[in-house]
Formats: sequence, structure tokens, C-alpha cells
Amino acid sequence: MNKIVNLADNSSVYEVAKVTPLVNAEQLSERFDNQIYLKREDEQSIHAFKLRGAYQKMSSLAPSQMAKGVVASSAGNHAQGVALAAKKLGVKAYIVMPLSTPKIKVEAVQRLGGEVLLFGDVYDDAYGYAKQLEAERDLCFIHPYDDFEVIAGQATVAKEILEQLDKIDVVFVPVGGGGLIAGMASYLKHYAPHIKVVGVEPKDSPTLTYSLENNARLILSDVGRFADGVAVKQIGEIPFEIAKEYVDEMILVSNDEICAAVKDIYEDVRSIAEPAGALATAGAKKYIQSHKIASQNLVAVISGANVNFDRLRYIAERADLGELTEAIIAVTMPEKPGSFLKFCRLLANQSITEFNYRYADSGKAHIFVGVGLSNGEAEKRALIERLRAGFEIIDMSNNSMAKTHIRYMVGGRADAKSEVVYRFEFPERPGALLEFLEKVGTNWNISLFHYRNHGADFGRVLIGLQVDNTSELEARFDELGYFYHNESNNKAYQYFL
Repeated sequence: MNKIVNLADNSSVYEVAKVTPLVNAEQLSERFDNQIYLKREDEQSIHAFKLRGAYQKMSSLAPSQMAKGVVASSAGNHAQGVALAAKKLGVKAYIVMPLSTPKIKVEAVQRLGGEVLLFGDVYDDAYGYAKQLEAERDLCFIHPYDDFEVIAGQATVAKEILEQLDKIDVVFVPVGGGGLIAGMASYLKHYAPHIKVVGVEPKDSPTLTYSLENNARLILSDVGRFADGVAVKQIGEIPFEIAKEYVDEMILVSNDEICAAVKDIYEDVRSIAEPAGALATAGAKKYIQSHKIASQNLVAVISGANVNFDRLRYIAERADLGELTEAIIAVTMPEKPGSFLKFCRLLANQSITEFNYRYADSGKAHIFVGVGLSNGEAEKRALIERLRAGFEIIDMSNNSMAKTHIRYMVGGRADAKSEVVYRFEFPERPGALLEFLEKVGTNWNISLFHYRNHGADFGRVLIGLQVDNTSELEARFDELGYFYHNESNNKAYQYFL
């Protein structure tokens, strides 16, 4: 820890980085009865904190190594940090990025002078190729998080926070590979050990959470891609040792809660954080509710704002669900005159955000309804109880398939015999959808297909096929190497498709 603290106290990062503001989120503070402060790392020149660690590491290299150049692997902010540091120091930088990397991120690195090499479908592929280049060309590999110098560079965020606010109770830090939380925790616990350090991760990427619970650096079989800036399968070796000693607590948040935090940040400071950038804010909100605290000074790091514009549609759609200002429910009612009227009367003055229905048969009707809420979970429970007095109700607010696909597809049922339905995720790039279909092959008839591009690194497909033997089909799917899940028993499919 002392090594990291000493490096941070004498850091040269301010040759490229600036001291970012620590601002009071007035609306969030009022809503949650605590003083919530946002550390605005989104205001760095690359709109993320990563330039700190990259410059700290590269500025420490010997002249002979600088002359040979550096290599890094990244799908986003680390790539820009390395490219910016290389430009400042006059070093040649090779940045390996997955083929699925959005064009906006590739161009950002190129504008800074980095030479981009596109390789592989995912980060692990890019990392492997970068390590290959390191050996072949005698380059210096700039690790995004598992390096003392990099960690010390990120620790300067904590150094600034202590200089900007006298009284701090809890600091919330987003966690991917662990470089930021390792640096900040080391610094905070050295100078202000009373401050609680809380790490925040997505529920579908609990890299550090699971490792701490098992006292070992576990490798996750898969990680969520929504908060791509923290989509890491294994916590760094150095960060893990530091976290075991200095991180007080971990919190997991859902993608919907992250979207709600993006909205909160926008409404308070008029900045659009990327999903990973809003992670700490989502964690702060959840911590307040779970610990029932009040009148404390809380700091959340906005770690980045490099979000694709195309993704904002998805974020906006899911923010209300994450904030519990909308509920999605499936309603089964008799297909007879007066049913609609009875249902609407039970809704009373509730705001309707969505209403989907199509005649299916003469017996029962299944309706997909979005309802606005002003009092969160309690209001939703009361609404569902009221509706259950006259109808069969299923809460679909946490049904991923319903939120991602069904609400855009409701419109009728098909008599497709022996139909099975699967949800897929595959690397998003030009031609990826065609490649996916070609790999699925022509052995089975496709009876349903839904695809939406959210501007993310991964495309999401719902596909129905007519097949008698699913084991043969899934053997084919396994060969594809993409994430898939059988959704044939999902109530959303059974009711509406």
C-alpha cells in the first residue's frame, strides 16, 4: 500500500489529467436524504479516468523501452488513455481492439495517434494477440489494471476527493479489473481509514464479489456486456490482494438500476454517463436503501462517459424499470365483451405507458401492459393485488426476455408445431447477423425471429425453430460458441407468442 500511496503523492499524471470536480447531486441528495457527491471523471479529456493509470505507467518507462513502443488491449477507455499518454510522451502505441468494438471508439483512439489493430470477437482474443505482439516486437504491455504503477495513477482520484471534501462517510467505486478500487482504497485507508470503501459491480459480472466470498480469484464463465467498461472475467491479482484488506463491502446492481442511475446523473449534472460510469451511483442508491442511512456524505465516482449514441434508446427504455417508475405486467382475461372496461376501471387513475393486445382465441386474452408508478415497489404490489381481484396477473418487470424482445413483438400467435425458442447473444459487427444465421444452418425451419441492435458490442436475437430433437440442435449451438438460453418455458413466450 505504501508504494502505491507514495507513487500517487508524487505522480506525474497531471501532465495529461486534470483535477476533476466533485459536485453535489442536489436532486439525488434531496430524494435520498443524504448528501451525494459525484466525482466527475467524465470531464477528463478522454471522458474517463483511465488516462491517469496509463500515463503513470508509461512515464515510468526507461528511454530504451519507450523507443521500442508499447502495446495494449482494450475495447474502450484504456485504449484512449494509452493513446493519449503515448502522444504526450512521443511513444509508438499499438492498440488491439476486438472486431466488435464500436466505430466511435476505434476512431477516438486513431485521432489520438494510436495504431489500432482489430482482432477477435471479444476482449480475451484481443488480449491474447496483444501479448503475442509484446513478445514478437519486444514491446511493453500496458496492463489496464494489474500493475502497481497503473493502480497508483488511479489512486490520484482518491487524493483529489480528500482535498475536495472534509467529511466523507462512504466512497462508492465501480469495479471491473480492480485497478481503480485498489488505488482508491489504498489511498483512502492510508490517510482516512474511517471512510468506508464500497465496490459496485453489475449482477451479471460479479468478478470481485464472488472472489472475495470465496477468498480466491475466481474466473467467471461469462460476464454481462451491457456495462462493457467493467466486463472482466477475473479480478486482477494485485487488486484482489488489496481489496481483501481494504474494501469494506461489495454491492451488485441490475442493468435496469444502472440505466436509472444514468438518468439520475443526467438530471443532476446534464452529463450522459456510460453504463460502467453510472455503476457507482447505482450502488450508492442501493446502499442507502439497504442500510437505511440518512444525513451522511457519500461520494460516487462517475468513471466515464464514452457511450454510443445508439445505446441511449435502450437506456431510456430501461431507466423507468430500474427506478421503479414503471411496471410491466401480463394480464389474462376472458375474451368477452366488458372485460377491457372492467380491467381499465381497476387501473383507476394509473398512467398507462404501454398496452399490447391481439385476439388469439375465443376463450382467453393475454394482454401486455406497462403501468407508470409514482411510489415504487409498494405501489406496484398494491396495483397487482387490486388487479388480481378480477384477473390472472404475472409481474414481468424482471423478465429479461419480456423487456428485451416481447414488448416489441406482441401481435399474434402462430400454430408452429414442435417450436422451441432460444435467446442468443453474439458479437455485434457488420455482417454478424448473416454469419449467425449461416452458422445456425438450414436443417431446421425458423418459425420466429426478433433482433434489435442497441448500439452495443453484442447483438441480441430471439429465435424460434421447429425441431423434434433439441439435443442435436443444442450441440450445433455449442459449436457456435455464443451465449444462448432455451426460453420455451418462459411465460412471456407462452402468453404472447
